[in-house]
Amino acid sequence: MNTLKPKNEQRGQGMTEYIVIVALIAVAAIAVYQFFGQTIRSQTAGIAKEVAGQSASTAISNAQTSASSAETEGTTKKGLDKYTNDNSR
Repeated sequence: MNTLKPKNEQRGQGMTEYIVIVALIAVAAIAVYQFFGQTIRSQTAGIAKEVAGQSASTAISNAQTSASSAETEGTTKKGLDKYTNDNSR
C-alpha cells in the first residue's frame, strides 16, 4: 500500500486554497486602492511637504476633494439599468 499519495494530495490542496485566498485579498486591495488611491497619494504628498517645511494646504485640499469623490463613487448604486452602449457600428 502506498500511504504517501493522500499526504501529497492534501499538501497540493492546501497550496491551492492558499493561492485562492491570496488572489481574493489582492482583488480586494486593488478595489480599495481604486477608490482611495488618489486620496492616499494626496495625503502622502501633504505629509512630505510638511516634513520639508512647506505649506501642504493644496495637497490637503486635494485629499479632501478625492475623498469626497471616492465617497460619492462608493455610494452610487450601479447596475445594468445604467448601462449604455455607445459604440456606433
